[in-house]
Amino acid sequence: KDFYNDIYRYAFWLAKNRHLAEDLTQETFMRAWRSLDSLQSDAAAKAWLFTILRRENARLYEKYRPELDDIDDFESGLPDRQQLEPEQLVEVQLLHRAMDSLEPEYRDPLLLQVIGGFSGDEIARMLDLNNNTVMTRLFRARNKLKALLNSNSPEQDHKQDE
Repeated sequence: KDFYNDIYRYAFWLAKNRHLAEDLTQETFMRAWRSLDSLQSDAAAKAWLFTILRRENARLYEKYRPELDDIDDFESGLPDRQQLEPEQLVEVQLLHRAMDSLEPEYRDPLLLQVIGGFSGDEIARMLDLNNNTVMTRLFRARNKLKALLNSNSPEQDHKQDE
C-alpha cells in the first residue's frame, strides 16, 4: 500500500494509458501477494515490486501492443489541466515526447531513478547490470533528454530564425 503511487506512476509511464496502468498496478500487487514468501527483506519490497511491474509490462507487451497515443490518457497522471498555464502544458507534453524518444536502455534507468526514487545500486540490481553501466546510462539519458528538450525549446526556435 505504501508503494501504490510509485508503482502506478511507473506503470503509467510504461503503458501510457490510464486503464492499462491500473491493470498493470493491480496485477503487480496480485503477483506480489501470491509470491510474498519470495520477498527476502522488507527493505527490498519497493525494488521487488518494480521488478514485478517490469515483468508484467513485458508480458502485456508480448500479448498486446495497442495504440497508446491518446493524449488525454497520457495526461491523466499530470496535475489538472486547469492548474497548468498553457506554456506549462506544452512543456509537460514536450517532456513526455522527449522521454518516449529515448531508447529503453536509457529511459528505463532514468524513470526508475526519477519516478521510483531508486539509487544507482538498486537500479543495477533491478536491471541486472553493473553499477557503472547504470551510472553511464543515467548520465547519457540526461544528456540526450537535455539535447532533445533544448532542440524543442522556443529559444532554440528563435535562434534558428536569426
